[in-house]
Amino acid sequence: VQLQASGGGLVQAGGSLRLSCVASGRTFSNVAMGWFCQAPGKERVFVAAISGVGRSTSYTDSVKGRFTISRDNAKNTVYLQMNTLKPEDTAVYYCAARRGNRDSREAREYDYWGQGTQVTVSS
Repeated sequence: VQLQASGGGLVQAGGSLRLSCVASGRTFSNVAMGWFCQAPGKERVFVAAISGVGRSTSYTDSVKGRFTISRDNAKNTVYLQMNTLKPEDTAVYYCAARRGNRDSREAREYDYWGQGTQVTVSS
């Protein structure tokens, strides 16, 4: 599976961005997808995940109510809608794919990673 993430940018606090990640190389509905982020000098951490058929989602507490993960299996694409952005959301955001339908919060359980897209939120 090859993953291509896009949609990052510079936005003011309170603004919104939508990240996209297009996958190729495998039946998309057979892979769960996740978004992770990594701020400078920090470890990569879980943000959100969605099961292969899209019936199950999970979020880290700090983004609940602000971010929404979704997928369009016909377009082989997963999205992360980011609303009410805060300066602490600033990071490189990575999409990841995991073989099988079950989503996961654990980075080590993901098999494929995209190249990352920078999100910068100014105060």
